[in-house]
Amino acid sequence: MDLSKVGERQKLKARREPYWQRLSPGRFLGYRPSQREGLGTWVARIYDDDARKYHLKALGDFVALLARDRFAAAKGEVEKLAEIIATGGEIHREVETVADACRAYEAKGNDKATLQRLVFSDPIGDVKLDKLRRHHLREWRSRLTGKPSTINRAMVPLRAALGAVKEAGRPGTDAAWQEALKPAPKKEVKPEEHKRTYLTKEKRKALAELTPLVKALTILPIRPGALAALRVRDFDKRSGALTIPTDKAGAGRRIPLSGPQRHFIAAQCKGKTPAAWMFVQPDGKRWERHDWAVLLRQHGVSAYDVRHAVLTDLVDHGVPPNTVAKLAGTSVLMLQEHYYQLTDQAATDALARLAL
Repeated sequence: MDLSKVGERQKLKARREPYWQRLSPGRFLGYRPSQREGLGTWVARIYDDDARKYHLKALGDFVALLARDRFAAAKGEVEKLAEIIATGGEIHREVETVADACRAYEAKGNDKATLQRLVFSDPIGDVKLDKLRRHHLREWRSRLTGKPSTINRAMVPLRAALGAVKEAGRPGTDAAWQEALKPAPKKEVKPEEHKRTYLTKEKRKALAELTPLVKALTILPIRPGALAALRVRDFDKRSGALTIPTDKAGAGRRIPLSGPQRHFIAAQCKGKTPAAWMFVQPDGKRWERHDWAVLLRQHGVSAYDVRHAVLTDLVDHGVPPNTVAKLAGTSVLMLQEHYYQLTDQAATDALARLAL
């Protein structure tokens, strides 16, 4: 059988077991015709001498290539995988569905919570990668709720997971699955329409009484998700520094704490094992995004409102923007665009200094 010939592949009947072509000893390239109209998919089968077993890996349909070029591309992938195995590397199990792709992505320490909530519990997770089309993802996207910015964030891990295992489809066709995951454009907001939401210190003090997690949010420039991911071992009692293991801005950010914050964090760690969560709900469960969102919504605010006020205070108190950005795990540009809000009093004080 010669899978390099397009005509030969088109004659093959659809079946679960791929049609195999031996490339070299222990290296096989398989082709699985589509059971419906559509492209077939390619599969690698490589023998591991050390483990004394074959490894299988789905290669996709190479839809972005011309039919005559797909065999060569698939063969090249087989050779690459064979080299990985020969040098003691790993080859993961066959990834067949959208959920499989997301599990492989989250196994690398990526956004597990979002994938669990929006993919694994949704019909999109059962769709085979070789059958995945633009309309599948458009339907999935239509089931998401929230503001455009919220939906844009929700799509990020799925887009990354699929991009790691599936070639982009031909633009302008239903095969172009990637087009359904393009971020929605930001709505242009006129200055006079900009909604100013600044929580005063009095309001934040009242919120701080709700729960230790919310109090931490009111006194530290750390995102709620990063706070919820803190463990006792992330606090160095000797130096009083807090290391952020998980955050949108990346892991490993170190924040030296002042007296009040240091005592507060130390109190949260007291009597707990190093691996214990630093912040837990009253029932002992770990905090999830939905939990703190509902709690704060009951009081008419959001976690963003609290963070916005904290960062605004830091800037108004004269802390250099670069320092604020480093503490908050953001950029100076993002700080100015999304968080910095000049209060009326700060503006008055600043202009007063210009008096002659």
